[in-house]
Amino acid sequence: MAETPPVLSAGLDSPVGPISVVVQNDAITMLDWARPAQNDDHPVLTAALAQLRAYFAGELRDFDLPLAPDVSPFQHDFGARLCAIPYGETRTYGDLALEMGTPAQAIGQACGANPIAILIPCHRVLAANGLGGYSGRGGIEAKVALLKLEGAASLLI
Repeated sequence: MAETPPVLSAGLDSPVGPISVVVQNDAITMLDWARPAQNDDHPVLTAALAQLRAYFAGELRDFDLPLAPDVSPFQHDFGARLCAIPYGETRTYGDLALEMGTPAQAIGQACGANPIAILIPCHRVLAANGLGGYSGRGGIEAKVALLKLEGAASLLI
């Protein structure tokens, strides 16, 4: 029987609260909205924390990290589409629903189930007539903070 690879984590304090990055098999599997139980040493964790710090400082627009969320094929395809939304831009649930040939409700559920928020930027998805929801700690306030950071605040007015 194969040995299960260790689950490693490390975190940082961010403008939207504490964040933990979780790595297994040399790839990020989750971003948690809490302080990590431990701060492990791993090259992917080091890179992730450095890139997140640069993002929050306004110095990084595109993450370049190995991501391996444990999600369905639909969620995987959806995550790739989220990552294709450029920094500072948004799409609506309806836009993505049309693009993927699925109901907008499924897009909202997929956003809420995103295990690697920020790195897979579900905060860039808005409702047709407002912000929509946000599953990260801080809810809508965190979503607004991330959109403001990216210069998308004009879209909120």
